[in-house]
Amino acid sequence: MERIMKKTYKIEVDCANCANKMEEAAKNTAGVKNATVNFMTLKMIVEFEEGQEPKTVMQEVLKNCKKVEDDCEIYF
Repeated sequence: MERIMKKTYKIEVDCANCANKMEEAAKNTAGVKNATVNFMTLKMIVEFEEGQEPKTVMQEVLKNCKKVEDDCEIYF
């Protein structure tokens, strides 16, 4: 049975559109199965691919998010 690993991170982002960009960037990161950003609560829920190390994957997620929204932040 597949073990789904989900983690929630607090984020900082200025606008809903930017939050959408962050969500897309996170979804397109290797090791991420799915990602959802909630602008109202400033949270990002990330579902990791099986066998991935969240800490490592999240470094890449942050890098990718910074490319689309350079003043965003993800708190690990």
